[in-house]
Amino acid sequence: VVDFRNTVLIMTSNLGTEFVKQGGTLGFLKKEATDEDRQAHEKIEKALKSTFRPEFLNRVDEVIMFSPLTKEQMMEIVDLQMKDVRVRLEEHGLKVELTQTAREWLATEGYDASFGARPLKRALQKYVESPLSVSLLSGEFVTGDTVIVDLDEEKKEINFKKK
Repeated sequence: VVDFRNTVLIMTSNLGTEFVKQGGTLGFLKKEATDEDRQAHEKIEKALKSTFRPEFLNRVDEVIMFSPLTKEQMMEIVDLQMKDVRVRLEEHGLKVELTQTAREWLATEGYDASFGARPLKRALQKYVESPLSVSLLSGEFVTGDTVIVDLDEEKKEINFKKK
């Protein structure tokens, strides 16, 4: 038996993202919200009601709507995800540095207006973690190395080199 008396459940959805414009109101609808913000909130509420049964929605205490992520926020998420990669590599005696161009490219490549930051984790796995793992297993980098993760701007691909 699970006791949910002192529990807060947070559920997320990208339902209605097509109605929210970049830079709109964040979180709760505020008094200074524009007509455009109010219309977006109304459309999202309508989408919720057409997607979920009333029995479910009646059990939800609060619905909070957020604006799409900015490029700066995406780059912060890249930094957080890369921090995990750094920690794992440090366990093997390696350091990793991400260049600004690679950081910006990953933030752009890993963003989808409909899915937010969810594709970013897959982009990091595809462009950084998996190829870097292959390089490590092949002996290209060894304990004590610092790996620079950079973008080849001509080929638009991530590459790795020793510092």
